[in-house]
Amino acid sequence: MIKHYIFSLNPTAKHEWDRCILRDPLTAKRPEIAKLVAEAVGADTGSYLVSVNIEVKVLEQAAVSQAEQLSLTFSEVPVSTPLREVA
Repeated sequence: MIKHYIFSLNPTAKHEWDRCILRDPLTAKRPEIAKLVAEAVGADTGSYLVSVNIEVKVLEQAAVSQAEQLSLTFSEVPVSTPLREVA
């Protein structure tokens, strides 16, 4: 079974749960991995030893806005770095 999701990574997010987000591209809901496994097993009741393989392929990366690029670039410059004038 192949599923496609949108993965958003924001290490500077205010809340920990917003730093790594996996969402369905159509509904924007977060996937419930246990339900996906249950669908694959296809049985009503019981306990099963299962193997789950997760293969990640980046299909496309959303463009980063120029403002986001600038904020990342400026935040990487140490505050103690002296600025000098270019002649």
